[in-house]
Order: sequence, then structure tokens, then C-alpha cells
Amino acid sequence: MAETNAAREESFGCAMRLVMGSVLPMTLQAANDLGIFAVIAEAGRDAKLGAPEIASKLSSKNPDADVMVDRILKLLATHSVVDCTLDDQHRLYSLNSVSRYFVKNEDGVSLAPMMSLIQDKVFLDSWPELRNTVLEGGVPFDRVHGSHAFEYQGLDPRFNRVFNAAMFNHTSIVITEVLNCYTELGQLELIVDVGGGLGHTIKAITSKYPNVKGINFDLPHVIRQAPSIPGVENVAGDMFESVPQGDAVFMKVIFHFCTICLYLLLVEKKNVIHEKGHSPAERR
Repeated sequence: MAETNAAREESFGCAMRLVMGSVLPMTLQAANDLGIFAVIAEAGRDAKLGAPEIASKLSSKNPDADVMVDRILKLLATHSVVDCTLDDQHRLYSLNSVSRYFVKNEDGVSLAPMMSLIQDKVFLDSWPELRNTVLEGGVPFDRVHGSHAFEYQGLDPRFNRVFNAAMFNHTSIVITEVLNCYTELGQLELIVDVGGGLGHTIKAITSKYPNVKGINFDLPHVIRQAPSIPGVENVAGDMFESVPQGDAVFMKVIFHFCTICLYLLLVEKKNVIHEKGHSPAERR
């Protein structure tokens, strides 16, 4: 059946969105770096500001800053990142449920640091190597930087700070929802947080359930920076070699990096989970 004009136009539109796909995240990052979301937030929860007012709050010497801010916000509005209304033919912008994730909440965290991590040059430089990786093998990040992403943090203090800030903010948002939904954690005695970073996740769990003890397990260069947390033992090691025993293993933002993690958890769980404990697979 011949493709209709409407279908062809829809396909072309989809293809063009893919072609221009990098524009939105780069624009979103620029808005965050400029502090545009923070300016709107500081004006009040329901504030509606025009580009000139927003630009006046930025440290800019560019006389056309308001025009550029307006173009940035127009693009974000078309993707429902911010709301836009007209007042006497002037565009006014306000935060909505999406853009509020990029300003600090009542706990002082947001998704902005996570976005900064994903948009960091260290990560972005890896993508051009994807083609060569398919043809020659390896991992794009490793080919560019000479080490695995987890190991690289120990070699680059700046990137390590960016990574830790992203993990802290993302974890603080996610673990709150996890604790609200998954009450079975309080029935355990010892939880091992694999790849636990600086211990924010296990601290949140043990703070809500003081009867639960925790092990914060990560690479040596990470554990060296981990603070002392009551009821939590910081343990350095490599999850590819062994994982401390406990009643349950907690893994967040790990599986997408490697399939061997699934092997460790599901095939070798007898070496990780105590007899009275349960793996996620057994709970289903």
C-alpha cells in the first residue's frame, strides 16, 4: 500500500526530530548553567517572568541576552519543559512539574547535577567512538579515556566531584520513593548496597529503619571518601570479584553498565545472600 501524504509527513517529522535530537538536551543544560530555572523559582512558585526580566538577573554583558533567553525558553516550552503564556503579546514563562525537577526541592536536591553528568565532556567524548567499537570491539568510554567509567573517577578529581554530586541528588530523590513503596526493607537485618558510593542510599534506609544494619560497598577510591555513618560499615572491593554477604543486596544504576552484574546477583547469589535472605528473583 502506498504511503499516504499524512504518514509520509509524520515519518519525515520523526526523522527530523532525530536529526535535531541533540538540540534539546544541550539547550536544557545551558538553561540550567545560566540559572534560568533558579531565577524563575526565586520569583515565587507561580511566578510568570518575561525574558528581559530573567536576563536582567543573569551575569551577562551581552545586550542581546534577553533575545537569546527568550529563544531558549521558547524551545523548552515547545517540549513542555516550561509553560508559556502571552500577556499583551509578550511571552511569560513559568516552571511546571517537569522544570521543577531542575531546581532544588525541600530536601535541597534536584536532577540538575545528573543532567550535568550526562552532558559532561568526559561522557560526550565517548559517543563518537561507538562506530569504531562496533567495528573493532571494546567499550567507547574505555577507548577514549583508557579506563572503565568507574575507574576513571579515581583519575579525574573534577569528574569525580561531578559524578558524586549527580549520584547524591538522584539517589536522594529516588530513595524517598523507594522507601515509601518498599516497606519490606525494614524486615531485614543486613543490607549490602553494591556500588553505594558515598553511602547516601544505605544511610536513608538505616535512618528510616534503625534496626537494619548496612554495608556500603564500592571501589577503594570511592570508599576512601565515604563518611562514617552510624550502623553502616564502609567496605572497599570489586563487585566483579566478590560481594559482601547480607540478607539482601541493593543495586542502583548498575545493571545498565554490565550484564555480568546480573550473573553476580542471580547465578552466584548463594555466595552473597544469607540462607534466610531473599534475592529479588525469589521475591517475584
